[in-house]
Amino acid sequence: MRILLGAIAAGLLLTVLAVGWATQTDRLAQGYAPAQPIPFSHRLHAGSLSIPCLHCHSAADRSRHAGIPAVEVCMECHRVTKTESPAIVQLKALFDSGRPLEWKRVHSLPDHVYFDHRPHVNAGVDCRSCHGPVEDMTVISQAMSLRMNRCLACHRAPRPSLPAESDLQRAPENCHACHR
Repeated sequence: MRILLGAIAAGLLLTVLAVGWATQTDRLAQGYAPAQPIPFSHRLHAGSLSIPCLHCHSAADRSRHAGIPAVEVCMECHRVTKTESPAIVQLKALFDSGRPLEWKRVHSLPDHVYFDHRPHVNAGVDCRSCHGPVEDMTVISQAMSLRMNRCLACHRAPRPSLPAESDLQRAPENCHACHR
């Protein structure tokens, strides 16, 4: 009887885990790339033009959230650059109206996860460690799984994501570091 109850409990646990894994929402899945209101190429901006991530995502080193750039940031260049492009005409119309550009969030964590960009950016963690090679992406997509095992792997061995001069050997692994 004890073996049977153990087998039933193990079967229930496996079923719950499998259902949780299989029903992961699209926004958490690797490869997620929602259609954006205006086409934007990270391949052009971060790649060919070598614009640093923090130029557009300026809050990443001083806020929990990296932030999605406001129309004003885009217009710094597009007041004079590619002004005839249909996408830039649409961008300028938004700018002139004072309405925000409603970008669709690509990288999103479950509500029970706490993530802060500040310690990662300020420790020198390369943005590509989590966001992938955005400089090669015409359409931005979620490059890695946002499952806990991926984050823990980096917290346990962060060296590949850090600059050579960093002496950080491990990052916090306690539950409270990411779950609040």
